[in-house]
Amino acid sequence: MEKQYNLIATAAAGIEALVGKELRELGIDCQVENGRARFKGDLETIATANLWLRTADRVKIIVDEFDAFTFDELFEKVKAIPWEDYLPMDAEFPVAGRSIKSKLYSVPDCQSITKKAIVERLREVYHRPARVPLPETGALFQLEVALLKDHVVLTLDTTGPSLFKRGYRLEKGGAPLKENMAAALVMLTNWRKDRPFYDPVCGSGTLCIEAALIGHNIAPGFNRAFACEAWDWVDPAIFDKVRAAAEEAADYDIQLDIAGSDINGRMIEIAQANAEEIGLGDSIQFKQRAVKDFKTEKEYGVIVANPPYGERLGEEEQVRELYREMGEVFRPLKTWSKYILTSDLAFEEFYGAKATKKRKLYNGALRTDLFQYWGERPPRKPRVDVE
Repeated sequence: MEKQYNLIATAAAGIEALVGKELRELGIDCQVENGRARFKGDLETIATANLWLRTADRVKIIVDEFDAFTFDELFEKVKAIPWEDYLPMDAEFPVAGRSIKSKLYSVPDCQSITKKAIVERLREVYHRPARVPLPETGALFQLEVALLKDHVVLTLDTTGPSLFKRGYRLEKGGAPLKENMAAALVMLTNWRKDRPFYDPVCGSGTLCIEAALIGHNIAPGFNRAFACEAWDWVDPAIFDKVRAAAEEAADYDIQLDIAGSDINGRMIEIAQANAEEIGLGDSIQFKQRAVKDFKTEKEYGVIVANPPYGERLGEEEQVRELYREMGEVFRPLKTWSKYILTSDLAFEEFYGAKATKKRKLYNGALRTDLFQYWGERPPRKPRVDVE
């Protein structure tokens, strides 16, 4: 049987449950915790999670976990781990650190003691003389020592650059939404691929592109490489197999009704270039247009918007005027559902209606709310009894 690893998929606060849902849809059992989902699996599971998770940040191997109250204890417990199972002699292995509510509160000390313990272990195993540093010229193995209430979790990052780096964003706008956050917003709506999707302030097109990836069932990581692919103990055939299965699962033929607009023509050019970069140029209609000029005869669509937040002085009034326009244009669309993400807690006042539901989300370090206005449901199709 393939070696099994304890794994975590990390996520922004507020969207861990979506990561859990994604893992279960991939057939992977998991437990959702603050900022992460825990699961078990082999190298194929690691490849699948990296390729398919839309809302996570990283997939990490839990190398070990234990309690430590002194630096000596930390050193000895780290040194006792069979690091040679993970790190070849020439491995480059920087150690990142975090410590919350723990006796060992000095993060630099925790990092350097962890590093020293691993170095000693590898020296003994690989018979390296004490005064000669390990070469660290090989593949990157990013480690982290994280302490929470004296409990130590040592992880190895399999992903490399965060999963939000899909590889299609050639250029971005002023306040871009990360791709995994955009995917989360789409997944928090009631949008289905047979319904219209519209972003009235699309910027560089991220929400529309993520919706199109979901609509076509395209794995978000199909366009990039992952850190663990450079490790000598990861067979390239595993990633080849998972990528081939992802290619097979994609539905390129489905016709999607996805549109984005922005008042800034330059942003529309960027959005179009980004969509073409990932091969979705024909799946999304981008158009330069002000919010107040939006009209539609379509029904049962979904509007998702991440309007500018107006952080700088003098911008607030402009942004609130935009909220008023949104209210005037969108409120009459009774069958459409609208989802608007903003850090302005007074949004409803300017939009002119109370949200059906609000959800707190963090866009980076910024506290935001997703204001949800649910539209009327489509009438149920009458059942046809077949004789």
